[in-house]
Amino acid sequence: MSTLGKPQLGKAQLEPLGGGRFRVSGVLDAGTVGALLKQSRGEFASAGQLELDLASVAEADSAGLALLIEWMRIAKEAGRSIRFDNVPGQISALARISEVEDLLFGSSPAPSAAAAANA
Repeated sequence: MSTLGKPQLGKAQLEPLGGGRFRVSGVLDAGTVGALLKQSRGEFASAGQLELDLASVAEADSAGLALLIEWMRIAKEAGRSIRFDNVPGQISALARISEVEDLLFGSSPAPSAAAAANA
């Protein structure tokens, strides 16, 4: 059952939008990212280029950052590109502090990520 853009607190969801695009919603923490990673492996298998919209992520911590890094590894191993849109400020800040911002966003971060990092 779809939450229609209303994430349920404490639950993370990965919703396929077609054409390699996905919407991520809910809370990305140690209690939720394992199931999301498991689901993503199946969902990503048939996708080409991956684009993940994180605008509906309600909260995130270092486990959320680790998930994005793992998704990058999965994409790289499959020879696919991956892009993160609307990265939450919590993840951008953690990426900056952890010195992995360039890894996630390249030399020119997505506008939303750059704006969140400067907030």
